[in-house]
Amino acid sequence: MKEGIHPEDYRLVVFKDMSNGYTFLTKSCAPSKETIEHEGAEYPLIKVEISHKSHPFYTGKMQFVDTAGRIDKFKNRYAKHLKK
Repeated sequence: MKEGIHPEDYRLVVFKDMSNGYTFLTKSCAPSKETIEHEGAEYPLIKVEISHKSHPFYTGKMQFVDTAGRIDKFKNRYAKHLKK
């Protein structure tokens, strides 16, 4: 392996699927400001909208995704940039 190309802050992190509350522990270097207690220990928390427990490919079921709500949030956040 090449020297100096791998992240230094690789650590255990909990990912939480916000659509169904499913959590799983894995290693990551993604930044996080929040923490969560998982199996008796505290870990950084990364929130995700879709995981293998909610993705239609893995579940075989289609789910309603609130795209209109996300589009409205985007437009509200960047309204002044979009008016130009």
